[in-house]
Amino acid sequence: MSLDATVTVMRRSLGSGEVVDVPALTVHVRSKAGAVTTCALRLSPVVVGTADECHLVVEDAAVSRRHVEVHPHPGGVRLQDLGSKNGTWVAGVRVNDAIVPLNALATVGDSTLWVTLEGKAVTVPLSATPFFGDAFGASLAMRALFAGLERAAASDASVLLLGESGTGKELLAKGVHTHSARKAKPFVVLDCGSVPPNLIESVLFGHTKGAFTGADRERPGIFEEADGGTLFIDEVGELPLDMQPRLLRVLETGTVRTVGGEGTRKVDVRVVAATHRDLKERIKSGEFREDLYYRLAVIEFEVPPLRQRKEDLPDLISRLLGQLEPPRSISELPRDAMEMLTRYDWPGNVRELRNAVTRLALLGNLSLDGGSTPTVAHDQPVVPLAVARDQAVAEFESRYLREVLKGTQGNVTAAAAALGISRQQLHRLMVRHDIKSREL
Repeated sequence: MSLDATVTVMRRSLGSGEVVDVPALTVHVRSKAGAVTTCALRLSPVVVGTADECHLVVEDAAVSRRHVEVHPHPGGVRLQDLGSKNGTWVAGVRVNDAIVPLNALATVGDSTLWVTLEGKAVTVPLSATPFFGDAFGASLAMRALFAGLERAAASDASVLLLGESGTGKELLAKGVHTHSARKAKPFVVLDCGSVPPNLIESVLFGHTKGAFTGADRERPGIFEEADGGTLFIDEVGELPLDMQPRLLRVLETGTVRTVGGEGTRKVDVRVVAATHRDLKERIKSGEFREDLYYRLAVIEFEVPPLRQRKEDLPDLISRLLGQLEPPRSISELPRDAMEMLTRYDWPGNVRELRNAVTRLALLGNLSLDGGSTPTVAHDQPVVPLAVARDQAVAEFESRYLREVLKGTQGNVTAAAAALGISRQQLHRLMVRHDIKSREL
């Protein structure tokens, strides 16, 4: 089959490494009123919708929060509808997953979408290895990310990792540390989402004895613990607004003042921060300081979700199985398991995949309720493969969610934590499968 080279990602060697030439594509969306918004499309897909977290945000009441995902493809572009209410349409036909040529018009809600080629291809370096520390990814998107992180690790600049929950941002932060000159020094982790707001100042900067009720001894803060090394601040978007100026001051001056203390102490700490929040939107809403954002995002990376790098799934599943005790292999999984695992979109990303693979290996079936592995009954009417696959995935997802929710007695917060996804994601899945926690 002949492919149009102008829309093909080309891999080639350059000097001592490998690079990809990525077409300079642009996604356009024109509203019913005629306003046009655009977004660059490179190695990672572009999500179009009305939600703030989308790459291309559309002002159109007929467009869903996450409406369609646009991927570069050798034949033009790939449009994947994300379960939108009003659908994605091409030439009057509703499509769920379609390859369309450049400049072809698609309808999303009351808006029109198309993709154009703009200028020369962009050259993107690739890492020579599919590993960065303990993180794994052989896909082009991950090897491009690893190459960028390798270069960032060699400096002392602050790094900001953006991405959904469960994508492995802590592993990447640890990789930055182990690839840096600070690797022999401490790597300290702070999860802003797990520390009560009234304790965050003490955790960050330490406290003296008697500084507040319950402070029965002097305690150093994590900046002092990380002195000489790297401090990973996870979910920095959850940091209380009144604490943000103090963090900014430490980053700018390199000094900390303990709670209840009088003097300051010099610290030498490299900061890597991460969040699943859209910090630019939080800046607009007044929930995050713009000056702190720019101090943290000296070098910024977006970590792709698992659904955008499904080519990594077989190797990831194999690695996760090998980490079990005793180690397992893909050949030991139930029949049809790999087909269903690779079809699923994994909203909880690698964290959810790890939980599901462990559960699957231990229970030995995909239904997760004591039933047998779903198989095709040959004496029944045959349905198209895509339909059967979607039905099986939906059944697997519904049973899996019900099983976890039963285990938490219908506690949505606890279930979301166990699944490695947000409460909002779990609520959306419960609505999709008509699951009511009070009935469990």
